[in-house]
Amino acid sequence: MNIVFMGTPSFAIPSLREILKNFEVKAVITQPDKPAGRGQKLTPPPVKQFAIEKGLECFQPKSKDEIYEILKSLKPDCVVVVAYGRILTKDILKIPKFGCINLHASLLPKYRGASPIQRALLAGDKLTGNSVMLMDEGMDTGPVLSRQVVKIDQEDDLQRLSEKLSEMGARLLVETLKLWFRGDIKPKPQKGEPTYAPPVSKEELRICWKAQAQSVINRIKAFYPEAYCLTAKGERLKILKAKLAEGKGEEGEIINKRRLIVACGEGSVEVLELINQKGKKISGEEFLRGYRERVLL
Repeated sequence: MNIVFMGTPSFAIPSLREILKNFEVKAVITQPDKPAGRGQKLTPPPVKQFAIEKGLECFQPKSKDEIYEILKSLKPDCVVVVAYGRILTKDILKIPKFGCINLHASLLPKYRGASPIQRALLAGDKLTGNSVMLMDEGMDTGPVLSRQVVKIDQEDDLQRLSEKLSEMGARLLVETLKLWFRGDIKPKPQKGEPTYAPPVSKEELRICWKAQAQSVINRIKAFYPEAYCLTAKGERLKILKAKLAEGKGEEGEIINKRRLIVACGEGSVEVLELINQKGKKISGEEFLRGYRERVLL
């Protein structure tokens, strides 16, 4: 089978790697390079970097019309999409004989949209999974070819869960493609009430100490490593790891002299690891030794 792969972030790389072991990849389509880091240097997406390492032809169209023209010229048997970052139009979906197949990191129709892993962690879900679907014009609304259930472990944060889902999803995707190409699997309409996973906003990254303690921990896990709070002087602290703790106090109050235990609207959390205002990763205890205030904002 002649496949064109469409993907952008590191989540998509295990899928491309597995597909290369089993099929011919004619080309890779990914998003354009974007400014990144403090210097805002133009940086290629992870999938482009991987494609170049593997000697694959790589396209970075800026519009849907460009995508259409590229795929029309390549004439793929199938287009495989993993976290590409753009909804494909009807005319694009019609090009490949075997359709456009998408790996989505949720149990559809739950968490359709851009941030399914973050939303599952934020909600405190115990289970999530992967779905492989035949794409249609909607946002993750296509019929499902296969799916797998994945347990969310207590230590899972966005990084850990993303890695787990991407590796497991890559194997599921290849198995599903083999069945699909042989005609041994049929798409099934999604069943159940859909929920949505909109893009993460900057406002969501800030920890609110008025929330319940478990909710604070869920936010830290969901937006790792970007969830943050402020010091009394307004300096930003990125909170990387925390756990439930004993004790009560005013919201945001540090209620222990040796451990960084912070009171919430209900319950308390102990901050175990953070990145301080100088960009250094330190423990909560290390931070507390140099912090004279008794509150976090």
